[in-house]
Amino acid sequence: MYNMDERPETELVSIPVTPRMSTPERSPRIVVAASKSTTTCTPTSLISPRFLSPIGTPMKRVLINMKGYLEEVGHLTKLNPQDAWLPITESRNGNAYYAAFHNLNAGIGFQALLLPVSFAFLGWSWGIISLTIAYFWQLYTLWILVQLHEAVPGKRYNRYVELAQAAFGERLGVWLALFPTVYLSAGTGTALILMGGETMKLFFQIVCGPICTSNPLSTVEWYLVFTSLCIVLSQLPNLNSIAGLSLIGAITAITYCTMVWLLSVSQTRPPTISYHLLPTPSFTASVFSVMNALGIIAFAFRGHNLALEIQATMPSTFKHPAHVPMWRGAKVAYILIAACLFPIAIGGFWAYGNQMPAGGMLNALYGFHRNDISRGLLGTTFLLVVINCLSSFQIYSMPVFDSFEAGYTSRTNRPCSIWVRCGFRVLCGFISFFIGVALPFLSSLAGLLGGLTLPVTFAYPCFMWVLIRKPPKYSFNWYFNWILGWLGVAFSVAFSIGGIWSMVTNGLKLKFFKPS
Repeated sequence: MYNMDERPETELVSIPVTPRMSTPERSPRIVVAASKSTTTCTPTSLISPRFLSPIGTPMKRVLINMKGYLEEVGHLTKLNPQDAWLPITESRNGNAYYAAFHNLNAGIGFQALLLPVSFAFLGWSWGIISLTIAYFWQLYTLWILVQLHEAVPGKRYNRYVELAQAAFGERLGVWLALFPTVYLSAGTGTALILMGGETMKLFFQIVCGPICTSNPLSTVEWYLVFTSLCIVLSQLPNLNSIAGLSLIGAITAITYCTMVWLLSVSQTRPPTISYHLLPTPSFTASVFSVMNALGIIAFAFRGHNLALEIQATMPSTFKHPAHVPMWRGAKVAYILIAACLFPIAIGGFWAYGNQMPAGGMLNALYGFHRNDISRGLLGTTFLLVVINCLSSFQIYSMPVFDSFEAGYTSRTNRPCSIWVRCGFRVLCGFISFFIGVALPFLSSLAGLLGGLTLPVTFAYPCFMWVLIRKPPKYSFNWYFNWILGWLGVAFSVAFSIGGIWSMVTNGLKLKFFKPS
């Protein structure tokens, strides 16, 4: 037996708490000394019927009970003690319900309201085809990430960057994955502030009505109000603690997506409606507009940077691995996501055609039908959008909070105090606010975000599968994943160029979301 005090820190491993234990799992919990020989065999590999047969009944019963215990506890997992201090891995009592809530909250949101904008540049056929391909492509890559979470026995990849390092190497993995994941989280937070602040302004105008005598706030001031609410809610400590917020966000997203397209198709369509593609001044402008539209569709499926983090909140044992409840919850979530995204894209384009404003469905609903729909119903729809944006901001900001706190704890070797944690979250919120004020062009920002972060969802998981699971060379699986991965990279470059062009164009026009 080794002495625990004499063992190096790197050899300390943890046994995950089983679901039958009453206390929620927090890492690290129980540490045991494990010999280096455990890396070559599982704990139960020596306890087989052939091995037990010559032993007497009492000893045989003891070893059988030990075998059942080891199968329940699972293989020994190497654990970084720092994980117990970070928001993503601080609590590990998640389940399939939490997975469904988080995936719904991350997968449905304001980006669904922008899908009809992309149809205005793609048309009926290419819009539906592009949306369908993107849906099944991202569903496949989500399955890959869920399976790769524990691809190496005794190791859990709790963050997207960790899995990228395992696949591409320590240094290259950071360069490839850190920027798009942080950019996606921060960029989504910025877009949520734009959407939430603008929607709060419209909600106030609906509720206040023509008899309101108070001085209305400017758009930038509404951005500030929304940011302040986000910062207050962001004080919840970890990813599991916002499961209730994710449930609220999921319910509100499903409700307002359904309400928006039903209200739109039930009203009289604009008299000048047309389903022809929007005219552009040149062929180059047309190509860039199409690329930006495809980037908006890619941005609609942007939750893969959170898949490993959500799965990291679940306990995992040899007998009950975390990928089982994670995939069960993800399947339910993405069925509901499809039931929201497809109707709002098709119904929204049918209702408004190429008259769709760049701000998306809410702007169209308010601009065309604010006098046709009751104030109560219209105000409820806008209020649901605001609540969903507040909930989505929390889950998308959690990886950013985790990165800030990881840097602090690695330098100080101690957990963040409540004041340090609060300071990081206030700082993140106001950084997103200032970016939103500087770049108030939601549809263009969505296209650029979709292009720059597209590899996170559509390309990197395919490469990771080949490099980690190593399918037979030149097999169908090998070819399929390499082709999908490189297609994703090519689309990322093209969509990013389209998003930059659209942002520059809208920046010159200042047609939509102009701060007042």
